[in-house]
Amino acid sequence: MTEPRFDVIRDPLWDNIRLEPEAVACLDTPAMQRLRYVRQLGHAFLVYPGASHSRFEHALGAYHLARRALAVLDERGDLAGIGDDERLAVRLAALLHDIGHYPFSHALEEAGFPHHEDLGVARLASGALGTVVRDLGGDALVRTIGEMVRGRSGSPLGGLVSGSIDLDKIDYLSRDARNCGVPYGMLDVDRLLASLTLVDDGSGRRTVGVHEKGVSALESLLFAKYQMYRNVYWHHAVRSATCMFKRAVRATVTAGHVTPGQLAEATDDSLSTLLHAHDVTGLAGALRERRLFKRALDLPASEVPPEVGEWIWDDPARLSEVEDRLAAKHGLAPGELLVDYPARSAMLGVDLPLVTRRGTVERLTDAGRSGQLGLPVVAEELYRSARRLRVFTARSVVMEGIPGELLER
Repeated sequence: MTEPRFDVIRDPLWDNIRLEPEAVACLDTPAMQRLRYVRQLGHAFLVYPGASHSRFEHALGAYHLARRALAVLDERGDLAGIGDDERLAVRLAALLHDIGHYPFSHALEEAGFPHHEDLGVARLASGALGTVVRDLGGDALVRTIGEMVRGRSGSPLGGLVSGSIDLDKIDYLSRDARNCGVPYGMLDVDRLLASLTLVDDGSGRRTVGVHEKGVSALESLLFAKYQMYRNVYWHHAVRSATCMFKRAVRATVTAGHVTPGQLAEATDDSLSTLLHAHDVTGLAGALRERRLFKRALDLPASEVPPEVGEWIWDDPARLSEVEDRLAAKHGLAPGELLVDYPARSAMLGVDLPLVTRRGTVERLTDAGRSGQLGLPVVAEELYRSARRLRVFTARSVVMEGIPGELLER
């Protein structure tokens, strides 16, 4: 009797995750093993102690969901004409989509460093991982996976990796909620996967869509995302720690103690050690001891005038200058006042084809479906409800109203 050609990993979220030899070969590379030491949620563990799960676990979960989604589509007959090489590309793209991720979640991208997806595409073609992927499918497979990860794939299956209903979201919302111990990210995963289909988008091209029976499950995904941003990802203490971390890293890089290349290769622990040894701001030590800055100002986006420029999010160098001017006005030292106004404009965005019970195809967008899908209609208001303008300070400061410096465009 021959041994089965797959391995099984036990996962606390999805139970048994089956890994084909191609996935195992990728997992056994240094690039993938590094993700064991990169936390999924950055500094959220300072608020939710259980939030210590890793990008490695998330990658396994996304791979598992890719296998399940492909099985659903195959049983329905939707994969006719799609070869094994394209199916392999989807599974591996799900597994490798975070291969270029920095330590501490998305904080370093917020701090102005290159996007992790660009780093990941470069990493796909180099080192032991590049050798493994090329052995499995040559440069064509490297290119196809990279296009899927970046959301630029022409494959009908590309939406499983990057899109309104991609498998990445399903895993991280479910996994993050479970590990944080909150109920907000619970999804009807079985229903959502069962409703997946490939649909002609009207131009003769097939793409990932959803059956009408899955609309409620899709709404649950969007609302779970809103709840997780409001209660976990953008929790005031998480954002305070993130702002402190960003300022410490930028100062350490500017001083020449750490290079952007080192940031891309680091793990959470190795970067924390580097910062603690070389940080000139004292913020790294404060983070290690959880001495977080407190809120001097905390306003919902609905109370923030439109004159407040988006440069607060887009221009970290300018933000540091403004922060230090404000700090001086309030008797604080440089780096003792930090401003946060996180942005995620497509937080609740949806754009995919919907197969109705009559068999016709409609487009499901942020405007809803003929006024019947309620959540996208109020998506902008929910986004504004989750988003807040905050000023964090090292010492207690009385701040009334929005500082004029933040009103500059």
